[in-house]
Amino acid sequence: MKRAKLDEVCASFGSCANTERGYYEQMNERTISLHAWGLLGLLALIWGASFLSIRIALDEVPPLTSVAHRVGWATAALWIYVLLKGLPLPRGRAVWISFAGMGFLNNVIPFSLMAWGQLYIPSGLTSIFNASTAIFGVLVAALLLNDERLSGRKAIGVAVGFAGVVTAIGTQSLRDFDVTSLAQLAVLAGTLSYAFAGVWARKRLTGLAPQVAAAGMLTASALIMLPLAWMIDGPIRLNLQPRTVLAIAYYALGATALAYLLYYRVLGLAGSGNLMLVTLMIAPIAIVLGALVLEETLAPNAYKGFALLAIGLVIIDGRLIDRLRRAR
Repeated sequence: MKRAKLDEVCASFGSCANTERGYYEQMNERTISLHAWGLLGLLALIWGASFLSIRIALDEVPPLTSVAHRVGWATAALWIYVLLKGLPLPRGRAVWISFAGMGFLNNVIPFSLMAWGQLYIPSGLTSIFNASTAIFGVLVAALLLNDERLSGRKAIGVAVGFAGVVTAIGTQSLRDFDVTSLAQLAVLAGTLSYAFAGVWARKRLTGLAPQVAAAGMLTASALIMLPLAWMIDGPIRLNLQPRTVLAIAYYALGATALAYLLYYRVLGLAGSGNLMLVTLMIAPIAIVLGALVLEETLAPNAYKGFALLAIGLVIIDGRLIDRLRRAR
């Protein structure tokens, strides 16, 4: 796959963390400028703070309603952007079926599972499990895509990453299964859904402007989530506490709509391989914010698990290992 095609696929679904291609073919990755580093850090900060804002909103609104707010307001914001930019609108039944599948896999399932999981586990721990998206992405891509294969190095990286997941969960949770254990598994199931979304995007969402693809995906998600939340949680209220309104506005407009647009900007400046650094930058930000605002504390095994996850991603990426070899 050529570099331009790779970036197009990554942009179509908002993250290269969901597909193996986001890691490879990057041996000659472009150097990151100071400006790109700044935008990369800003993107990590925005996404890292989203875990805190979601947890704050969950104090007043149920999980499915929180997701309905997220995809609903983000859809409106992105369509305004698309119309102002005069981008071509998607037409045809096939493309909207693709949007529906993408919305289900990339938004409805993971957003709902992670929001419910955050009721029972700290936001910082949720962000650590979220980093496993890249590990699952490598494995699912190797299983379902003909042009992907699990090399020895990648297999080692996946194994180390999974060891990190197990370590973060903790042996106690594995032995004494309770609602906390179920919440951790729910968040991990959400990251697995992200991985399948990456494969879906590779197969079904190419040839579209990334902003249009994101708007279409969120539209399909909103059409699913709004009636679903209404049926399960009851009527969606707008008369919420100011704290909740600000939290929803942040994760819907900032961490979803604006973050998508910022993502495309960073993608063009730094490339999809360098953008993977965001995966490792999000968790520390979420952990610090959770500790400062919500007074969350994480068990030592959570930090050990994240360290193993980070090592697994470095092994999968391979660039640091190659540089060390060349230096020697």
